[in-house]
Amino acid sequence: MAQPWKTIESLATDEGILELRQRGERDFLIMIGSQVLMNSLAHRSEVVLGQLGCGHLKESERPRVLVGGLGMGFTLKAVLDTLPPTAQVVVAELNPAVHIWCQGPLAALSENAVNDPRVTVEIGDVARMIRRSAVDGGESRFDAIVLDLYRGPHAKTHQSDDPLYGSRAIENMRAALKPCGVVAVWGENYDEGFDKRLRSAGFSVSTERPGRGGLRHVVFLAHLKQVKKSGKRAS
Repeated sequence: MAQPWKTIESLATDEGILELRQRGERDFLIMIGSQVLMNSLAHRSEVVLGQLGCGHLKESERPRVLVGGLGMGFTLKAVLDTLPPTAQVVVAELNPAVHIWCQGPLAALSENAVNDPRVTVEIGDVARMIRRSAVDGGESRFDAIVLDLYRGPHAKTHQSDDPLYGSRAIENMRAALKPCGVVAVWGENYDEGFDKRLRSAGFSVSTERPGRGGLRHVVFLAHLKQVKKSGKRAS
């Protein structure tokens, strides 16, 4: 007989009751209302998201990465495992309770990734952080932006005004990246409109569906194309 779920903590949010539930030693759920946001036993797409988003930075000297959404820490752990010891990782998480959970009952799942010395957790909206970086430029820009949010791009996403996946948001991500930077985005399903908006903004795009069989989420990987400088050869 399966063990019953135990609610570790629940709190009210603007979108409903956010809950952390546990069954057994390593079986956890994060829920909002009746919707499961994360299941600790199904996280392969989150791991691949972190690996692909930072794969180009393995040999970089001091890469700077923004991770949007902490969840149970699986994406962050994959990002840290891929990056060199000199990396700097900024995590944007809306709810401080999720940060506390990743330092407490969920810590073992990610080998306490949030307390890695390379990591800084900022409580706030990742879209605002991207806009801030786009405006400030310079050293505030990132080599990679990795978005692991419970609601990914979808067919009803507003083409221009969506704060994360619309064309204006994509332009902000482009401006917040260093040359040849990468945007990696988790989604429940492939969204052709999001793919097209990334390409229109000057990214080359590929998608992955990690795993075999069963529910397979999608990872969008967008590489910022390098602008070729034209010039005349001296005669």
